[in-house]
Amino acid sequence: MKVSELRVEVLAGLTSALSLVPEVVGFALVAHVNPLTGLYAAFIICLVAAIWGGRPGMISGAAGSMAVVSAGLVVQHGVEYLFATIVLTGILQMLFAWFRLGKLIRMVPHSVMIGFVNGLAIVIAFAQLQHFHVRAPNGTPVWMAPTGLLTMLGLVAITIAVTVSLPRLTKAFPSALAGILAATAVAFALGIRTKTVGDLASIQGSLPRFHLPQVPYSLDTLRIILPYAVVETLLTLNLIDEITDTVGRPNRESMAQGAGNFLGALFGGMGGCAMIGQSIINLNAGGRKRLSGIAAGSFLLSFILVGSRLIERIPLAALVGVMFVVAAQTFNWKSLRLMAKIPRHDTLVMVVVTLVTVLTNLAVAVVAGIVIAALVFAWDHAQQLEVEIIDTPASKTYRLRGSLFFASATQFTRFFTPREDPQDVFLEFDHARIMDSSALEAIEALAGRYRDLGKRLHLRGLSQSCDKLLRTKDSGATMLPLEEL
Repeated sequence: MKVSELRVEVLAGLTSALSLVPEVVGFALVAHVNPLTGLYAAFIICLVAAIWGGRPGMISGAAGSMAVVSAGLVVQHGVEYLFATIVLTGILQMLFAWFRLGKLIRMVPHSVMIGFVNGLAIVIAFAQLQHFHVRAPNGTPVWMAPTGLLTMLGLVAITIAVTVSLPRLTKAFPSALAGILAATAVAFALGIRTKTVGDLASIQGSLPRFHLPQVPYSLDTLRIILPYAVVETLLTLNLIDEITDTVGRPNRESMAQGAGNFLGALFGGMGGCAMIGQSIINLNAGGRKRLSGIAAGSFLLSFILVGSRLIERIPLAALVGVMFVVAAQTFNWKSLRLMAKIPRHDTLVMVVVTLVTVLTNLAVAVVAGIVIAALVFAWDHAQQLEVEIIDTPASKTYRLRGSLFFASATQFTRFFTPREDPQDVFLEFDHARIMDSSALEAIEALAGRYRDLGKRLHLRGLSQSCDKLLRTKDSGATMLPLEEL
Protein backbone atom coordinates (compact mmCIF):
# COMPACT_ATOMS: atom_id res chain seq x y z
CA MET A 1 0.00 0.00 0.00
CA LYS A 2 1.32 3.44 -0.94
CA VAL A 3 1.99 6.08 1.70
CA SER A 4 -0.78 8.27 0.30
CA GLU A 5 -3.29 5.40 0.48
CA LEU A 6 -2.12 4.57 4.00
CA ARG A 7 -2.71 8.16 5.11
CA VAL A 8 -6.19 8.23 3.57
CA GLU A 9 -7.19 4.96 5.22
CA VAL A 10 -5.93 6.02 8.68
CA LEU A 11 -7.59 9.43 8.48
CA ALA A 12 -10.83 7.80 7.33
CA GLY A 13 -10.65 5.48 10.34
CA LEU A 14 -10.03 8.44 12.66
CA THR A 15 -13.03 10.29 11.24
CA SER A 16 -15.24 7.23 11.69
CA ALA A 17 -14.00 6.70 15.24
CA LEU A 18 -14.74 10.31 16.20
CA SER A 19 -18.27 10.02 14.85
CA LEU A 20 -18.73 6.69 16.63
CA VAL A 21 -18.12 8.04 20.13
CA PRO A 22 -21.28 10.13 20.68
CA GLU A 23 -23.41 7.62 18.80
CA VAL A 24 -22.19 4.67 20.83
CA VAL A 25 -22.44 6.54 24.14
CA GLY A 26 -25.98 7.58 23.26
CA PHE A 27 -26.95 4.03 22.30
CA ALA A 28 -25.48 2.71 25.56
CA LEU A 29 -27.61 5.15 27.54
CA VAL A 30 -30.68 4.09 25.55
CA ALA A 31 -29.92 0.46 26.43
CA HIS A 32 -29.54 1.42 30.14
CA VAL A 33 -25.92 0.26 30.35
CA ASN A 34 -22.62 1.96 31.17
CA PRO A 35 -21.21 3.94 28.19
CA LEU A 36 -18.02 1.86 28.38
CA THR A 37 -20.16 -1.20 27.70
CA GLY A 38 -21.04 0.33 24.35
CA LEU A 39 -17.50 1.51 23.62
CA TYR A 40 -16.02 -1.91 24.41
CA ALA A 41 -18.50 -3.51 22.01
CA ALA A 42 -17.76 -0.88 19.38
CA PHE A 43 -14.00 -1.34 19.18
CA ILE A 44 -14.11 -5.16 19.47
CA ILE A 45 -16.79 -5.61 16.78
CA CYS A 46 -15.18 -2.95 14.61
CA LEU A 47 -11.78 -4.67 14.75
CA VAL A 48 -13.08 -8.20 14.23
CA ALA A 49 -15.36 -7.22 11.33
CA ALA A 50 -12.63 -5.14 9.70
CA ILE A 51 -10.03 -7.92 9.91
CA TRP A 52 -12.15 -10.96 9.00
CA GLY A 53 -15.34 -9.50 7.50
CA GLY A 54 -16.55 -9.79 3.94
CA ARG A 55 -16.91 -6.08 3.26
CA PRO A 56 -13.76 -3.93 3.49
CA GLY A 57 -14.69 -0.32 4.16
CA MET A 58 -17.72 -1.11 6.31
CA ILE A 59 -17.71 0.12 9.91
CA SER A 60 -19.37 -1.93 12.62
CA GLY A 61 -20.09 -1.08 16.22
CA ALA A 62 -22.70 -0.83 18.95
CA ALA A 63 -25.76 0.14 16.90
CA GLY A 64 -29.06 1.79 17.72
CA SER A 65 -31.13 -1.18 16.58
CA MET A 66 -29.40 -3.35 19.17
CA ALA A 67 -29.83 -0.67 21.84
CA VAL A 68 -33.57 -0.37 21.30
CA VAL A 69 -34.06 -4.12 21.44
CA SER A 70 -31.76 -4.46 24.48
CA ALA A 71 -33.37 -1.75 26.60
CA GLY A 72 -36.41 -3.77 27.62
CA LEU A 73 -34.30 -6.83 28.41
CA VAL A 74 -31.89 -4.88 30.63
CA VAL A 75 -34.69 -3.11 32.50
CA GLN A 76 -36.59 -6.34 33.12
CA HIS A 77 -33.81 -8.86 33.70
CA GLY A 78 -30.52 -6.98 34.17
CA VAL A 79 -27.35 -6.43 32.18
CA GLU A 80 -26.06 -10.00 32.65
CA TYR A 81 -28.96 -11.28 30.54
CA LEU A 82 -27.91 -8.79 27.89
CA PHE A 83 -24.42 -10.30 27.77
CA ALA A 84 -25.93 -13.80 27.51
CA THR A 85 -28.22 -12.61 24.71
CA ILE A 86 -25.33 -11.17 22.71
CA VAL A 87 -23.34 -14.38 23.12
CA LEU A 88 -26.31 -16.29 21.68
CA THR A 89 -26.71 -13.68 18.95
CA GLY A 90 -23.10 -14.19 17.92
CA ILE A 91 -23.57 -17.95 17.80
CA LEU A 92 -26.69 -17.62 15.65
CA GLN A 93 -24.92 -15.27 13.25
CA MET A 94 -22.02 -17.68 12.89
CA LEU A 95 -24.45 -20.55 12.27
CA PHE A 96 -26.16 -18.37 9.66
CA ALA A 97 -22.80 -18.04 7.92
CA TRP A 98 -21.86 -21.70 8.42
CA PHE A 99 -25.00 -22.82 6.56
CA ARG A 100 -24.28 -20.21 3.87
CA LEU A 101 -27.59 -18.38 4.16
CA GLY A 102 -26.12 -15.07 3.04
CA LYS A 103 -27.71 -15.57 -0.37
CA LEU A 104 -31.07 -14.80 1.27
CA ILE A 105 -30.16 -11.12 0.88
CA ARG A 106 -31.18 -11.56 -2.76
CA MET A 107 -34.77 -11.94 -1.57
CA VAL A 108 -34.85 -8.28 -0.51
CA PRO A 109 -36.46 -6.23 -3.33
CA HIS A 110 -34.88 -2.98 -4.48
CA SER A 111 -37.93 -1.03 -3.32
CA VAL A 112 -37.40 -2.39 0.20
CA MET A 113 -33.75 -1.33 0.06
CA ILE A 114 -34.71 2.22 -0.95
CA GLY A 115 -37.35 2.42 1.80
CA PHE A 116 -34.85 1.08 4.32
CA VAL A 117 -32.22 3.63 3.32
CA ASN A 118 -34.65 6.56 3.30
CA GLY A 119 -36.12 5.58 6.65
CA LEU A 120 -32.69 5.18 8.15
CA ALA A 121 -31.66 8.63 6.87
CA ILE A 122 -34.68 10.15 8.60
CA VAL A 123 -33.92 8.25 11.81
CA ILE A 124 -30.30 9.46 11.77
CA ALA A 125 -31.40 13.07 11.27
CA PHE A 126 -34.10 13.04 13.94
CA ALA A 127 -31.79 11.27 16.40
CA GLN A 128 -29.56 14.35 16.38
CA LEU A 129 -32.36 16.56 17.70
CA GLN A 130 -31.98 15.07 21.17
CA HIS A 131 -28.64 16.88 21.47
CA PHE A 132 -30.46 20.22 21.32
CA HIS A 133 -32.35 19.37 24.49
CA VAL A 134 -31.51 19.74 28.17
CA ARG A 135 -33.08 18.21 31.24
CA ALA A 136 -35.69 20.27 33.10
CA PRO A 137 -35.75 20.12 36.93
CA ASN A 138 -38.45 17.47 36.74
CA GLY A 139 -36.26 15.35 34.44
CA THR A 140 -38.15 15.88 31.20
CA PRO A 141 -36.20 16.95 28.08
CA VAL A 142 -36.82 20.54 26.90
CA TRP A 143 -35.25 22.70 24.19
CA MET A 144 -32.11 24.57 25.11
CA ALA A 145 -32.22 28.30 25.89
CA PRO A 146 -32.14 30.47 22.73
CA THR A 147 -28.52 31.53 23.26
CA GLY A 148 -27.24 27.97 23.67
CA LEU A 149 -29.44 26.74 20.83
CA LEU A 150 -28.14 29.40 18.42
CA THR A 151 -24.56 28.60 19.46
CA MET A 152 -25.10 24.91 18.72
CA LEU A 153 -26.76 25.69 15.39
CA GLY A 154 -23.89 27.99 14.43
CA LEU A 155 -21.29 25.29 15.08
CA VAL A 156 -23.45 22.75 13.23
CA ALA A 157 -23.61 25.13 10.26
CA ILE A 158 -19.81 25.53 10.25
CA THR A 159 -19.35 21.78 10.30
CA ILE A 160 -21.83 21.22 7.47
CA ALA A 161 -20.34 24.02 5.37
CA VAL A 162 -16.79 22.66 5.64
CA THR A 163 -17.88 19.03 5.18
CA VAL A 164 -19.89 19.80 2.04
CA SER A 165 -17.58 22.34 0.42
CA LEU A 166 -14.12 20.83 1.04
CA PRO A 167 -14.50 17.94 -1.46
CA ARG A 168 -15.00 20.54 -4.22
CA LEU A 169 -11.55 21.93 -3.45
CA THR A 170 -9.61 18.80 -2.54
CA LYS A 171 -10.18 15.17 -1.62
CA ALA A 172 -6.79 14.74 -0.01
CA PHE A 173 -8.23 15.22 3.47
CA PRO A 174 -11.48 13.73 4.87
CA SER A 175 -14.11 16.46 4.73
CA ALA A 176 -15.98 15.18 7.80
CA LEU A 177 -12.82 15.30 9.90
CA ALA A 178 -12.10 18.80 8.57
CA GLY A 179 -15.60 19.86 9.58
CA ILE A 180 -15.11 18.51 13.10
CA LEU A 181 -11.74 20.22 13.45
CA ALA A 182 -13.11 23.53 12.07
CA ALA A 183 -16.02 23.65 14.51
CA THR A 184 -13.76 22.67 17.40
CA ALA A 185 -11.20 25.34 16.46
CA VAL A 186 -13.91 28.04 16.29
CA ALA A 187 -15.31 27.01 19.67
CA PHE A 188 -11.87 27.16 21.31
CA ALA A 189 -10.78 30.37 19.56
CA LEU A 190 -13.91 32.26 20.58
CA GLY A 191 -14.16 30.68 24.01
CA ILE A 192 -17.62 29.37 23.26
CA ARG A 193 -19.25 27.34 26.00
CA THR A 194 -21.40 24.63 24.49
CA LYS A 195 -22.30 20.99 24.97
CA THR A 196 -19.37 18.64 24.45
CA VAL A 197 -18.95 14.91 24.05
CA GLY A 198 -18.03 14.73 27.73
CA ASP A 199 -21.48 16.07 28.67
CA LEU A 200 -22.99 12.81 27.46
CA ALA A 201 -20.76 10.66 29.68
CA SER A 202 -17.12 10.02 30.47
CA ILE A 203 -15.39 7.66 28.06
CA GLN A 204 -12.31 7.09 30.21
CA GLY A 205 -11.63 3.49 31.08
CA SER A 206 -9.23 0.56 31.01
CA LEU A 207 -8.89 -2.57 28.93
CA PRO A 208 -11.98 -4.79 29.13
CA ARG A 209 -11.76 -7.98 31.16
CA PHE A 210 -13.00 -11.46 30.33
CA HIS A 211 -16.42 -11.97 31.85
CA LEU A 212 -18.80 -14.91 31.56
CA PRO A 213 -22.48 -13.89 31.77
CA GLN A 214 -23.72 -14.46 35.31
CA VAL A 215 -27.05 -16.06 34.46
CA PRO A 216 -28.61 -19.45 35.13
CA TYR A 217 -27.71 -21.71 32.22
CA SER A 218 -31.17 -23.21 31.81
CA LEU A 219 -34.08 -23.47 29.38
CA ASP A 220 -35.83 -20.64 31.21
CA THR A 221 -32.90 -18.33 30.44
CA LEU A 222 -32.93 -19.49 26.82
CA ARG A 223 -36.62 -18.67 26.55
CA ILE A 224 -35.91 -15.16 27.84
CA ILE A 225 -32.95 -14.31 25.62
CA LEU A 226 -33.80 -16.16 22.38
CA PRO A 227 -36.44 -13.65 21.14
CA TYR A 228 -33.89 -10.85 21.51
CA ALA A 229 -31.12 -12.70 19.70
CA VAL A 230 -32.08 -11.74 16.14
CA VAL A 231 -29.80 -9.26 14.38
CA GLU A 232 -29.89 -7.96 10.81
CA THR A 233 -26.70 -6.58 9.24
CA LEU A 234 -26.65 -7.76 5.62
CA LEU A 235 -28.75 -4.83 4.32
CA THR A 236 -25.90 -2.46 5.10
CA LEU A 237 -23.52 -4.80 3.29
CA ASN A 238 -25.78 -4.69 0.24
CA LEU A 239 -25.99 -0.88 0.30
CA ILE A 240 -22.21 -0.45 0.50
CA ASP A 241 -21.78 -2.87 -2.40
CA GLU A 242 -23.91 -0.47 -4.46
CA ILE A 243 -22.00 2.64 -3.31
CA THR A 244 -18.56 1.20 -4.03
CA ASP A 245 -19.60 -0.86 -7.07
CA THR A 246 -17.97 -3.94 -5.57
CA VAL A 247 -19.25 -7.26 -4.32
CA GLY A 248 -19.22 -8.13 -0.62
CA ARG A 249 -19.30 -11.61 0.90
CA PRO A 250 -22.43 -11.91 3.07
CA ASN A 251 -21.56 -15.26 4.66
CA ARG A 252 -18.07 -14.13 5.65
CA GLU A 253 -19.45 -10.85 6.97
CA SER A 254 -22.06 -12.67 9.03
CA MET A 255 -19.36 -14.94 10.46
CA ALA A 256 -17.22 -11.93 11.42
CA GLN A 257 -20.17 -10.04 12.91
CA GLY A 258 -21.10 -13.11 14.92
CA ALA A 259 -17.54 -13.60 16.16
CA GLY A 260 -17.37 -9.91 17.09
CA ASN A 261 -20.60 -10.07 19.07
CA PHE A 262 -19.56 -13.32 20.75
CA LEU A 263 -16.16 -11.97 21.82
CA GLY A 264 -17.54 -8.53 22.68
CA ALA A 265 -20.14 -9.96 25.05
CA LEU A 266 -17.49 -12.06 26.80
CA PHE A 267 -15.54 -8.84 27.42
CA GLY A 268 -18.45 -6.76 28.67
CA GLY A 269 -19.80 -5.39 25.38
CA MET A 270 -23.45 -4.67 24.57
CA GLY A 271 -23.40 -6.08 21.04
CA GLY A 272 -23.78 -4.43 17.67
CA CYS A 273 -23.78 -4.75 13.92
CA ALA A 274 -22.87 -2.83 10.77
CA MET A 275 -23.45 0.92 11.13
CA ILE A 276 -24.62 2.56 7.95
CA GLY A 277 -23.96 6.15 9.05
CA GLN A 278 -20.37 5.56 10.08
CA SER A 279 -19.80 3.32 7.05
CA ILE A 280 -20.82 6.15 4.73
CA ILE A 281 -18.61 8.58 6.66
CA ASN A 282 -15.72 6.16 6.17
CA LEU A 283 -16.43 5.73 2.46
CA ASN A 284 -16.76 9.46 1.90
CA ALA A 285 -13.43 9.96 3.67
CA GLY A 286 -11.78 7.56 1.24
CA GLY A 287 -11.76 4.39 3.34
CA ARG A 288 -12.06 1.40 1.03
CA LYS A 289 -9.80 -1.21 2.62
CA ARG A 290 -9.66 -3.15 5.86
CA LEU A 291 -7.13 -0.72 7.29
CA SER A 292 -9.75 2.01 7.74
CA GLY A 293 -11.89 -0.25 9.90
CA ILE A 294 -8.88 -1.49 11.85
CA ALA A 295 -7.81 2.12 12.38
CA ALA A 296 -11.31 3.08 13.57
CA GLY A 297 -11.35 0.30 16.15
CA SER A 298 -7.80 1.10 17.28
CA PHE A 299 -8.58 4.80 17.66
CA LEU A 300 -11.66 3.94 19.73
CA LEU A 301 -9.52 1.92 22.11
CA SER A 302 -6.96 4.74 22.33
CA PHE A 303 -9.76 7.20 23.15
CA ILE A 304 -10.81 4.99 26.06
CA LEU A 305 -7.30 4.44 27.40
CA VAL A 306 -5.42 7.70 26.85
CA GLY A 307 -7.39 10.22 24.80
CA SER A 308 -10.63 10.54 26.71
CA ARG A 309 -10.02 14.06 28.02
CA LEU A 310 -9.23 15.39 24.56
CA ILE A 311 -12.20 13.69 22.88
CA GLU A 312 -14.61 14.77 25.62
CA ARG A 313 -13.81 18.43 24.84
CA ILE A 314 -14.99 18.20 21.20
CA PRO A 315 -18.20 20.24 20.72
CA LEU A 316 -21.13 17.93 20.29
CA ALA A 317 -22.42 20.23 17.54
CA ALA A 318 -19.47 19.25 15.33
CA LEU A 319 -20.45 15.60 15.37
CA VAL A 320 -24.13 16.46 15.00
CA GLY A 321 -23.30 18.44 11.86
CA VAL A 322 -21.46 15.47 10.38
CA MET A 323 -24.43 13.20 11.06
CA PHE A 324 -26.79 15.66 9.37
CA VAL A 325 -24.60 15.50 6.27
CA VAL A 326 -24.60 11.71 6.48
CA ALA A 327 -28.40 11.68 6.69
CA ALA A 328 -28.67 13.89 3.60
CA GLN A 329 -26.22 11.70 1.67
CA THR A 330 -27.92 8.51 2.76
CA PHE A 331 -31.40 9.53 1.62
CA ASN A 332 -32.13 8.41 -1.94
CA TRP A 333 -33.40 11.68 -3.41
CA LYS A 334 -33.93 10.09 -6.82
CA SER A 335 -36.66 7.93 -5.32
CA LEU A 336 -38.88 11.00 -4.91
CA ARG A 337 -38.74 11.68 -8.65
CA LEU A 338 -39.20 8.02 -9.52
CA MET A 339 -42.42 7.60 -7.55
CA ALA A 340 -44.50 8.88 -10.45
CA LYS A 341 -42.76 6.55 -12.93
CA ILE A 342 -42.43 3.21 -11.15
CA PRO A 343 -45.33 0.78 -10.50
CA ARG A 344 -47.66 1.78 -7.69
CA HIS A 345 -46.89 -1.28 -5.61
CA ASP A 346 -43.17 -0.42 -5.59
CA THR A 347 -44.04 3.07 -4.40
CA LEU A 348 -46.26 1.57 -1.71
CA VAL A 349 -43.46 -0.72 -0.53
CA MET A 350 -40.96 2.16 -0.38
CA VAL A 351 -43.33 4.39 1.60
CA VAL A 352 -44.36 1.62 4.01
CA VAL A 353 -40.79 0.52 4.71
CA THR A 354 -39.71 4.15 5.25
CA LEU A 355 -42.59 4.85 7.67
CA VAL A 356 -42.18 1.59 9.58
CA THR A 357 -38.42 2.20 9.87
CA VAL A 358 -39.09 5.62 11.41
CA LEU A 359 -41.94 4.50 13.67
CA THR A 360 -40.66 1.10 14.82
CA ASN A 361 -37.33 -0.43 13.82
CA LEU A 362 -35.39 -1.66 10.82
CA ALA A 363 -36.10 -5.36 11.24
CA VAL A 364 -39.88 -4.90 11.35
CA ALA A 365 -39.71 -2.52 8.38
CA VAL A 366 -37.73 -4.92 6.20
CA VAL A 367 -40.00 -7.87 7.03
CA ALA A 368 -43.09 -5.75 6.31
CA GLY A 369 -41.63 -4.62 2.98
CA ILE A 370 -40.71 -8.14 1.91
CA VAL A 371 -44.18 -9.45 2.84
CA ILE A 372 -45.93 -6.68 0.89
CA ALA A 373 -43.63 -7.14 -2.11
CA ALA A 374 -44.21 -10.91 -2.05
CA LEU A 375 -47.99 -10.51 -1.90
CA VAL A 376 -47.96 -8.00 -4.76
CA PHE A 377 -45.73 -10.32 -6.80
CA ALA A 378 -48.11 -13.22 -6.19
CA TRP A 379 -51.13 -11.11 -7.14
CA ASP A 380 -49.53 -9.85 -10.37
CA HIS A 381 -48.49 -13.34 -11.45
CA ALA A 382 -51.94 -14.69 -10.63
CA GLN A 383 -53.48 -12.15 -13.01
CA GLN A 384 -51.15 -13.29 -15.79
CA LEU A 385 -52.63 -16.80 -15.96
CA GLU A 386 -54.47 -17.08 -19.31
CA VAL A 387 -56.08 -19.83 -21.33
CA GLU A 388 -56.64 -20.33 -25.03
CA ILE A 389 -59.55 -22.63 -25.91
CA ILE A 390 -59.54 -24.71 -29.09
CA ASP A 391 -62.79 -26.54 -29.94
CA THR A 392 -63.06 -29.49 -32.32
CA PRO A 393 -66.07 -31.77 -32.93
CA ALA A 394 -64.54 -34.65 -30.93
CA SER A 395 -62.47 -32.86 -28.29
CA LYS A 396 -61.64 -29.60 -26.60
CA THR A 397 -58.18 -28.21 -25.79
CA TYR A 398 -57.32 -25.72 -23.04
CA ARG A 399 -53.92 -24.18 -23.74
CA LEU A 400 -52.68 -22.69 -20.46
CA ARG A 401 -50.19 -19.78 -20.21
CA GLY A 402 -48.58 -18.53 -17.00
CA SER A 403 -47.90 -19.91 -13.54
CA LEU A 404 -50.33 -22.10 -11.66
CA PHE A 405 -49.93 -21.67 -7.89
CA PHE A 406 -51.92 -20.80 -4.77
CA ALA A 407 -52.87 -17.29 -5.92
CA SER A 408 -54.07 -18.38 -9.37
CA ALA A 409 -55.64 -21.74 -8.49
CA THR A 410 -59.16 -20.34 -8.08
CA GLN A 411 -58.98 -18.47 -11.36
CA PHE A 412 -57.68 -21.63 -13.03
CA THR A 413 -60.75 -23.67 -12.10
CA ARG A 414 -63.06 -20.98 -13.52
CA PHE A 415 -61.65 -21.49 -17.00
CA PHE A 416 -63.28 -24.92 -17.35
CA THR A 417 -66.88 -26.02 -18.05
CA PRO A 418 -66.89 -29.79 -17.46
CA ARG A 419 -70.66 -30.26 -18.04
CA GLU A 420 -70.57 -28.62 -21.47
CA ASP A 421 -67.22 -30.12 -22.53
CA PRO A 422 -66.93 -33.21 -24.79
CA GLN A 423 -65.80 -36.66 -23.69
CA ASP A 424 -62.09 -35.95 -24.14
CA VAL A 425 -60.55 -32.72 -22.85
CA PHE A 426 -56.90 -31.80 -23.25
CA LEU A 427 -55.01 -29.43 -20.95
CA GLU A 428 -51.71 -28.23 -22.43
CA PHE A 429 -48.85 -26.95 -20.25
CA ASP A 430 -46.33 -26.06 -22.96
CA HIS A 431 -46.36 -22.43 -21.81
CA ALA A 432 -47.33 -22.94 -18.16
CA ARG A 433 -45.75 -24.25 -14.98
CA ILE A 434 -47.06 -25.98 -11.88
CA MET A 435 -45.51 -24.18 -8.91
CA ASP A 436 -46.87 -25.60 -5.64
CA SER A 437 -49.23 -28.03 -3.90
CA SER A 438 -52.20 -25.68 -4.39
CA ALA A 439 -51.74 -26.12 -8.14
CA LEU A 440 -51.66 -29.91 -7.71
CA GLU A 441 -54.85 -29.81 -5.67
CA ALA A 442 -56.54 -27.63 -8.29
CA ILE A 443 -55.57 -30.04 -11.10
CA GLU A 444 -56.68 -33.07 -9.11
CA ALA A 445 -59.99 -31.43 -8.23
CA LEU A 446 -60.57 -30.56 -11.88
CA ALA A 447 -59.72 -34.10 -12.96
CA GLY A 448 -62.20 -35.37 -10.36
CA ARG A 449 -64.98 -33.17 -11.77
CA TYR A 450 -64.44 -34.61 -15.23
CA ARG A 451 -64.15 -38.12 -13.87
CA ASP A 452 -67.47 -37.81 -12.00
CA LEU A 453 -69.11 -36.89 -15.32
CA GLY A 454 -67.56 -39.90 -17.06
CA LYS A 455 -65.14 -37.76 -19.01
CA ARG A 456 -61.39 -37.76 -19.26
CA LEU A 457 -58.88 -34.94 -18.77
CA HIS A 458 -55.55 -35.40 -20.58
CA LEU A 459 -52.46 -33.43 -19.58
CA ARG A 460 -49.87 -32.62 -22.21
CA GLY A 461 -46.64 -30.63 -22.43
CA LEU A 462 -45.63 -31.03 -18.79
CA SER A 463 -42.02 -30.21 -17.91
CA GLN A 464 -40.00 -32.91 -16.22
CA SER A 465 -40.30 -31.25 -12.79
CA CYS A 466 -44.07 -30.76 -13.14
CA ASP A 467 -44.45 -34.35 -14.33
CA LYS A 468 -42.58 -35.53 -11.23
CA LEU A 469 -44.74 -33.43 -8.93
CA LEU A 470 -47.95 -34.92 -10.31
CA ARG A 471 -46.69 -38.51 -10.26
CA THR A 472 -45.31 -38.40 -6.73
CA LYS A 473 -48.21 -36.54 -5.10
CA ASP A 474 -49.97 -38.79 -2.59
CA SER A 475 -53.31 -37.18 -1.67
CA GLY A 476 -55.49 -40.26 -1.35
CA ALA A 477 -57.03 -39.68 -4.78
CA THR A 478 -56.66 -42.19 -7.62
CA MET A 479 -53.90 -40.92 -9.89
CA LEU A 480 -54.35 -42.10 -13.48
CA PRO A 481 -51.40 -42.36 -15.86
CA LEU A 482 -50.04 -38.95 -16.78
CA GLU A 483 -51.79 -38.74 -20.14
CA GLU A 484 -55.11 -39.73 -18.55
CA LEU A 485 -55.13 -37.92 -15.20
